[in-house]
Amino acid sequence: MKAHIGVDAATGYIHGLVTTPANEHDVTVTHKLIRDDDHVLYGDAGYIGIEKRDEVKNDEHLSKIDYRISRRHNSVPKTSESAYNWDRHIERQKSSVRSKVEHPFLIVKRLFGFARTVYRGLKKNTHRLHLLFASANVVMVARAGRSLVTVPRDNCALFS
Repeated sequence: MKAHIGVDAATGYIHGLVTTPANEHDVTVTHKLIRDDDHVLYGDAGYIGIEKRDEVKNDEHLSKIDYRISRRHNSVPKTSESAYNWDRHIERQKSSVRSKVEHPFLIVKRLFGFARTVYRGLKKNTHRLHLLFASANVVMVARAGRSLVTVPRDNCALFS
C-alpha cells in the first residue's frame, strides 16, 4: 500500500491523506489532496504530466493551479564548470519546498515505529495512518512551541 499526503507549505502540517494499493501511480490521486485555497502545488518527478490529466483539465480550480513539479535528474542539462547552472538552482528550490512532505513520514516511522506495514486491509491501515499522521501534526505543533486552543462555542480546535 501507499500513503499519499498533502502538506501545507507554510506550516508543514498534514491536511489530507489518501491510501492506495502499491500498484497505483502517485499522480492518479493528487486531485483528491488539493484544497480549495491552494494556488501552487509542489511535487516530485512522479507527478510530471498532472496538468494533462482529465480530472485536472475539466476542473476550473485545478486547471488554474501553478504546478511546480521537479524534473528528473537526468533531464536537467549540465553546464561547464565556469557557468552557473540556473536549471539546477531552480530544481533545488523546488525540492527544498517539496521536502516538507517527508518530515511527517519521518515522525511516523521513527517516533511512532510505523516502519513496516502489516497488511490488514486497506481500510484498517488507512484508519491507522489517519491516527498516526494526526499525531504527527500534534508532535509538530508541540515542537514549534504552539498550543492547541479549543473554542467552546464552535467545538473546534485551532492552532495558535
